[in-house]
This record gives sequence, structure tokens and C-alpha cells, in this order.
Amino acid sequence: MKIETIVTGVLEENCYVLKKNNTCLVVDPGDDYDKIKDVIGDDKVLGVLITHSHFDHIGALRNFLTKRNTKIFKKSSVEEKEYNIGDFTFEVIFTPGHSKDSITFYFKEDNIMFVGDFIFKESIGRCDLPGGDINEMNESLDRIKKYPKETVLYPGHYDSTTLEYEINNNSYM
Repeated sequence: MKIETIVTGVLEENCYVLKKNNTCLVVDPGDDYDKIKDVIGDDKVLGVLITHSHFDHIGALRNFLTKRNTKIFKKSSVEEKEYNIGDFTFEVIFTPGHSKDSITFYFKEDNIMFVGDFIFKESIGRCDLPGGDINEMNESLDRIKKYPKETVLYPGHYDSTTLEYEINNNSYM
């Protein structure tokens, strides 16, 4: 799987385009649909994965709703289970704390997770915003530690990291 990152909007949110065999998934279409569309190119969009519904992560979502017949994966429309769409297989993990609707997408075959604002390199997402809860965050952090340590984490902002690095260097974990 090829992963392309597009930094969008005033909060510099990471939108990811995951590509396989002329198809793709879009993770957190934050803003600037034209930039995202350029990266998608001629690939067929099979789905849009939303880690949580804060404005900086869904600014261009309306473009996918109106211009493409695409499956939207967000907390209100998914269960915690494995999904297959085209050549992509991923697990949905509920990871509240930063927001009530925070979810993580785990691609076991590639050993990667898209974590939104749940975990950042050496930090976590804010829990003092509406819907945030530090107790839920701590439960989510404990839960995520059970995955393979070499799992690469792709956050909603800043650089990617690994679960092992975060367990060893992130004071919240």
C-alpha cells in the first residue's frame, strides 16, 4: 500500500490517501479538496475514513458526499470489527478521549494505524475540548498498547511515530 500525506488547512491537519491497484481510501479529508483530488488522480475512491468529526478533519468531506458515491466510515456508522473494501482490510477501534467519536483504523497487513488526534509523537490529543475525557483517554491508551509494538502510527497532525516509541517516550503512556 502506498500512503500519501497532504497537509491541509490552518491547523495543518494530515489527510492521508491510501493507494492500491488504482483504488484508494482517504483518511480525514481536512480541507483543500483540490489538493486532495490532485493526489487521488485517476484512482477510484472506495471510502473515506473519519477518525473524529472536528472541523479540521472533515472540511472537505462534503465534496466526497456530493461528488462521489463513496462509503463513509465514521463512529456513528461503524462497529468495532474488521472491514474489507476493495483490496483494503482494516479494523475499527473505538479510542475516545480526545472526543467521544474518536476511532482508530488499524491495517494489520501493513502494521499501521491512523489515529487522528488520539496520539501524537510524544503527546496525546487534548481532552479539555467538548466531548473530551481524560479517563476515557487513559482507557484508550491502555487498549492500544496491546497491538504490535512496531505498529506505525499516523496522527492527524505532525510526524508519524511507532507504538514502541510512544510506549517508551510518551509520558501519557
